[in-house]
Amino acid sequence: MTAPSRQTAPALSPGQPVVAFDFDGTLTIRDSYNAFLKWRVGPGGWALGLVKLAPALAGYAGDRDRGRLKAAATREFLAGVTRSELAELATRFADEVWPRFMRPDALKVWNDWGARGAHRVIVTASPEETVAPFAARLGAEGLLGTPLTFGSDDRVTGDFSGPNCRAEEKVRRLRAAYGEDLTLAAAYGDTSGDTEMLAIAGEAGFRVFKGRP
Repeated sequence: MTAPSRQTAPALSPGQPVVAFDFDGTLTIRDSYNAFLKWRVGPGGWALGLVKLAPALAGYAGDRDRGRLKAAATREFLAGVTRSELAELATRFADEVWPRFMRPDALKVWNDWGARGAHRVIVTASPEETVAPFAARLGAEGLLGTPLTFGSDDRVTGDFSGPNCRAEEKVRRLRAAYGEDLTLAAAYGDTSGDTEMLAIAGEAGFRVFKGRP
């Protein structure tokens, strides 16, 4: 199956519960985007890139702007990659790391909600394009993330076409997709960037998943 598109508003059945899952650290054991970038360029390319990113890292120590740091890393490690190449790389990465990346207890809860007919949406600060293969494999009904920007040549520019999808932005994106009166049946997260999303859920699971592959 293909991952849900952010351009299409998800269709809900009357009364269907919506359940939101953070991705990195919640469904997975670690940050997926940094892992993807390091996997793509290899240990040597990663080490060299971190040296080049020293000014951005120093800036982050002062302003704590995760979005700006993520954009700098994207420009360093991914700029110029075509959309089709990125999709292929993301699929290969997901296939390779899945057995050692996904939390078994999180997957059980994910599947349990699916069996109950819930609409399960991943809400993540990572780029939608790199999480999409995971979402497809999970059978996710929705995916909301930080979308990359592609230039007129259909290559990654290194910028994002929207705010970093964390904190209040997660709630804004959810309500833009599902309606301003949205109340989540449940939500799961593991950092302060999930606090606002958890606050609109009937069942709030904060760091409830501890399992490792």
